[in-house]
Amino acid sequence: MGKIIAVHSYKGGTGKTLLSVNLAAALARKGRNVCLFDLDFRAPSLSALLKVKAEYWLNDYLNGTCEIDKVLINLTGRLSNSGKFFVGLANPTTEAIREMSAKDRRWEMHALGRLLSLRNSLLNNGFDYLIFDTSPGLQYSSINAIVTADLVLVASTFDKSDIEGTKRMLRELYDLFEKKTGIIINKVLYDESLRNTEDVRKSMEQTYQSPILGAIPCFCDVSKAKGTIIFVEEKRSHPFTKILNKIAEKIDEMKVN
Repeated sequence: MGKIIAVHSYKGGTGKTLLSVNLAAALARKGRNVCLFDLDFRAPSLSALLKVKAEYWLNDYLNGTCEIDKVLINLTGRLSNSGKFFVGLANPTTEAIREMSAKDRRWEMHALGRLLSLRNSLLNNGFDYLIFDTSPGLQYSSINAIVTADLVLVASTFDKSDIEGTKRMLRELYDLFEKKTGIIINKVLYDESLRNTEDVRKSMEQTYQSPILGAIPCFCDVSKAKGTIIFVEEKRSHPFTKILNKIAEKIDEMKVN
């Protein structure tokens, strides 16, 4: 049975979207059929990063004006020797962002139902993974994604406020919904990354009391690329790619309820 994964963070700037794209591609390159969704409606970025335009947006699906097959865009051709790789994009226009920001709780409950229905329409019809790139923090849309997910991947950094906020979310949000979680420590600074990465992982597991799936150093060339390339496909020998591939293997092996 397939998995729904929500990629979340306490605050912005953790590299959440970069991780979402490359984890989705890494799983697809392992032969899995993957669909990546942009659920960050306040700051949609996948359309620009992947240089793709949509006729129908994920906004339209959640509004009930189209079905999910109209939203999906097939990007399998961008990866070699892979399973299927599809994306569903959020509308990046200012008008659409304003509209989504003004949605009330009643609409959000309806949207939650539409997200939950993806399990039957996609996971039961050939997809192995649905990956939700969410809004940071406690927006309705990110909470909906977390409720829908089988696994929550939390992107965090060594920033003190990020660590404290992530610890609160682990206790007060993910535990509340009884969600399986895994943390990815991103942008580990140079002096910190000189230590054995296993030591970093063990130290942060004690801090968070939750599994750490990987610790990723702050690679200058990854930052300079600004998300414009899919690293796991175009830079296959890069250390970033090797770390992401290991994280993808761990996710693939994880059992969910």
